[in-house]
Amino acid sequence: MKRREFITLLGGAAATWPLAARAQQVRLPYRIGVLLVGLSPESNEAKQFRLGLRDAGYFEGRDLVIEWRSAHGNYDQVPALVADLVQSKVDVIVQDSTVGTELTKRATSTIPIVMALVLDPIGSGLVQSLAHPGGNVTGLSMMATEIYPKRLQLLKDINPKLTRVAVLSNPDHPFHVKAVEELKSVAPSGSIELSFAAARTPEQFDSAFSDVTQARAQALYVVEDPIFFAHRTALLKLASAVPLPTIHELLRWPEAGALISYGPDLNDLFRRAAFYVDRILKGTKPADLPVEQPTKFELVINLKTAKTLGLEIPPTLIALTDKVVE
Repeated sequence: MKRREFITLLGGAAATWPLAARAQQVRLPYRIGVLLVGLSPESNEAKQFRLGLRDAGYFEGRDLVIEWRSAHGNYDQVPALVADLVQSKVDVIVQDSTVGTELTKRATSTIPIVMALVLDPIGSGLVQSLAHPGGNVTGLSMMATEIYPKRLQLLKDINPKLTRVAVLSNPDHPFHVKAVEELKSVAPSGSIELSFAAARTPEQFDSAFSDVTQARAQALYVVEDPIFFAHRTALLKLASAVPLPTIHELLRWPEAGALISYGPDLNDLFRRAAFYVDRILKGTKPADLPVEQPTKFELVINLKTAKTLGLEIPPTLIALTDKVVE
């Protein structure tokens, strides 16, 4: 072989070495960890996440494997589930809760974390700002301050004589203190007096409802929490025994018998979470992906529950609903 041909061949081979090295570094299929505290892998939201990945061109089993972990509404299980996913060295971890995201961020600074259902990522210290999250956390925020007066107004629209509303929250949830303060600030404009009840576990539901009853509340505002959601059947059974109309954030509540819900479209949020996973797998750093706020909201009313409670829903309100449960 001539000297010039040898040098050309050597140079061409050297040029391919970085490409070969990068190809060896790409691990397929990718492994995506999904930690669900309030939801389940069989939920509609989880299905939407899968569809979002499919839309981005990923097929389970071929391009990626999803490692599902579920706490079934039990915060005590979350640390072990987080440790399991981190030790498994998944490529991305998707979260459906503030608590889960906080614990995961403490456990790893290298694995990207995608928030699907975090209420207040800035106030919780998960990101520096929505535009520039910094660190290894990004995704979607459920924060929308206009929701609080809107929900109280919805209760007032259904019952114009409403003056007393009880608020059920979880003191252990990092966002609930802020939510309670926000409700306190907007309630006077609607001539509504608030009382407060707390529950950290399902075992404390009875005590919380005793406080609600003593306050002679005419309605119950439930601040969203994975524990409340996972045990919504038990909570609504107590509410129906009072009886008491309840308002929530997620449509699953009126589907389970609550009167009304108004909040972000979770299916849309989970589908968008898949977009973040795609961008991260393609090399974008979480710190460079701005956090999105909800753009789609759902109003859902259970007319059967309204009839049971002796409430007549105004036709104008029914016309605005996204879904009516009968």
